[in-house]
Amino acid sequence: MAVFELILCIIAAVVLSSFLSRFIPKVSTPLVQIALGALASQLPFFPNVTLDPELFMVLFIAPLLYLEAHEIDKSELLKSVKLSLSLAIGLAIATMVAVGFALHTVWPAIPLAAALALGAALGPTDAVAVSSLGKEAALTQRQTSVLKGESLFNDASGIVGFQFAIAAAVSGVFKVGDSAAQFVFSFFGGAIFGLAVGMVADLLFESLRSFGWETTTSRILMELFLPFILYLGAEAVHVSGILSVVAAGLIIRFDRTGIGPNVARTNIVSSSVWGVFSFTLNGTVFILLGMLLPNAMSASWDDPQVSNWLLLVAILTVSAVVIIMRFLWISLMLRLARDTVTGKRRKMTAQRWRSAAVMTFGGPKGTITLSLMFTIPYTITGGAWFPMRDELIFIAGGVIVVTLLLANFLLPLLAPNRNKDTSVEMTEITIEVLRRTVEELTGRVTPDNRRAVLMIIDSYTKRITRLKQRIGEIDPQGYMQLQIDALNWEKEYVKARLAKVKAMPNDDKAAHDLEIEACERLLDQIMSSLRHIETEHNSGRTIWRVKGRFRALQRRLGTVVKRVNSRIRRTTPLFSDDELFAHTRAVQVDAIEHVIDRLYEEMGRDTYNTEHCSALLLDYRRGEATLRSRPNVGTSAEAQAQAEDVKRESYGIELGVIQDMYEAGDITRAQSKQLRRNVYVMSVDADAQI
Repeated sequence: MAVFELILCIIAAVVLSSFLSRFIPKVSTPLVQIALGALASQLPFFPNVTLDPELFMVLFIAPLLYLEAHEIDKSELLKSVKLSLSLAIGLAIATMVAVGFALHTVWPAIPLAAALALGAALGPTDAVAVSSLGKEAALTQRQTSVLKGESLFNDASGIVGFQFAIAAAVSGVFKVGDSAAQFVFSFFGGAIFGLAVGMVADLLFESLRSFGWETTTSRILMELFLPFILYLGAEAVHVSGILSVVAAGLIIRFDRTGIGPNVARTNIVSSSVWGVFSFTLNGTVFILLGMLLPNAMSASWDDPQVSNWLLLVAILTVSAVVIIMRFLWISLMLRLARDTVTGKRRKMTAQRWRSAAVMTFGGPKGTITLSLMFTIPYTITGGAWFPMRDELIFIAGGVIVVTLLLANFLLPLLAPNRNKDTSVEMTEITIEVLRRTVEELTGRVTPDNRRAVLMIIDSYTKRITRLKQRIGEIDPQGYMQLQIDALNWEKEYVKARLAKVKAMPNDDKAAHDLEIEACERLLDQIMSSLRHIETEHNSGRTIWRVKGRFRALQRRLGTVVKRVNSRIRRTTPLFSDDELFAHTRAVQVDAIEHVIDRLYEEMGRDTYNTEHCSALLLDYRRGEATLRSRPNVGTSAEAQAQAEDVKRESYGIELGVIQDMYEAGDITRAQSKQLRRNVYVMSVDADAQI
């Protein structure tokens, strides 16, 4: 029960971190999760945590690295593989030596072999942190591929170097020749093992698919099982399990073969499962890191025989050595690298120095470093205590925190996102979101819903066409504000019409109630979209505003009362669904005409950009034409309801695609917010798009 309670508490902390990170966008999600873990470890009801490093590597790091390797852009990785391997092997070894001698010089009580072990543990960068911290900074595609490639390969070199240094510290003997041979065998042996198993798994999965034996359940279970068996199998033959997982993830391609709705559906489900699985594992890794750091560091901090000032000096010294070594190494590699077009070496310009700084702070240390430090034995040969074990763990924990903080606050300054949100880029991203949504909808076509889904796909195709025609538009924020204002004009028109109807004499009760119900239904749609937009707009602001929260509560209570009243009225309808649909559509046409008139008026003023008014006029005109061309009853109430259900489902798919692109680092937080806001704006005109 203690283990089960611990799992529940960690998952709850991961879920909480996903909400908190939306309200503090300047702080990266890993730092939020570390803080939550540190806070949780101090709560009396929270179970104690002890880390088994071997279990941690196979349970968390193996599947995460497999997924990272499988989803990385292979072409970009090949272009930057030399620089990535240079960082993963050359820099890792150089960092190990530099940190070892620097720490031994500053604190002679720490043996050189133990200090070298700390340097080896600080070699690996955190793959999870690299992906998460890059979302708020405008990293180039090459920088991202180099950092991701490094994080995939440097774990093996760091682990092997750490093991050799620890063996020397325990035995007091260090054989350079034997250590180098073992390193080469472990590194290249792990890569060969992973490639071999990956090719076999690829052939097996593709054969099952070609024979028609693949099912969604079997495919997902086999894919989830693969990284664990790869790691354990590689370790059993004494080669690098981490590198075998990475190599297999790079070569496997079975999910990109085959055609048909069943294959598409299986790939969609697999992607969703991996999305949830990876988010949970990512969050758990940093929650555990936060939970372990306080106890790991308190043993040395509370020891009266150890100088706290010396601990802090050691942390600052090691952090400086790690950062300076990394900056110098990357700068040297950039200077020596030849241009892909001219084949000549380029001089270090201000932009290239900045690129070196970005990649320097874009390689923070993380959980692999701490998990390695926990494997330090308590005793050495002869039975004596391992010298300065607690102090080494304390220094490692401090360096992890320093590198994460520097990455979080310096990366956005060195590579800010403010110049990336151009209209052309946002339009291209929106087109990509719509394209992925269409692909997923295509995989959900069945004989029963074929007509409805194709109608929705057609509407998305028209949206993509319109966006492609609008590539040259400027100031997307201004256009978005005009869209929001247009929704408010619709809202005010419908509210005025509703008030007018309620004030009129009730001569014909059925017609009177029909008009009220149609207005309230349309008003509810508009208000729902505006609430979503307001939530997105205010998510980055201070949430503790009592007056604003009180007003929001009032609005929500009013909405609940209206919905309950409407639901009660609908239980005993005085009119059919077809009548209500036709009348709601008529009200919507009138509201659209009102907005069109208002847009024509605004084009003669200076309030809005004329091009924005023209583009929005085109959208409203098309929506009006679609509504007017539809017969009153349509094919049937049932068919119309099915189309509306598919439309709502498509918006959910679109939001899911946006979230997946954000979590993958393809778009920034600001871009994801704007894209979600676009979906909420579009949802109010769902009927017009069908």
